[in-house]
Amino acid sequence: MRGLRIVLLLLLVLLAWLQYRLWFGSGGQREVQVLQRRVQQQARDNAGLQQRNDALAAEVDDLKSGEAAVEERARNELGMIKPGETFYRVVEPQPEAADPPPPAEPAQ
Repeated sequence: MRGLRIVLLLLLVLLAWLQYRLWFGSGGQREVQVLQRRVQQQARDNAGLQQRNDALAAEVDDLKSGEAAVEERARNELGMIKPGETFYRVVEPQPEAADPPPPAEPAQ
């Protein structure tokens, strides 16, 4: 009977030790949750970077394949025009300042 109690006590101690390691020890539940959050954040970052890479790859393909993209860039970024074209710049009128206040009457 006494031997059974000792075995039961040892099993309870072993169970408590295993539970402690599961929840608080190295590689435990907390660490797994932290790592899962880091993996999710990295996956979001990777998705954003993949979109950026895809956009850049499409732009490179467009620049390699056609003159239209090169022409558009030259016009927008460098202000270039084709021979025989006339360049017009439209300038929006600036809003006039509010009417100045009437001059103060001199004190008598």
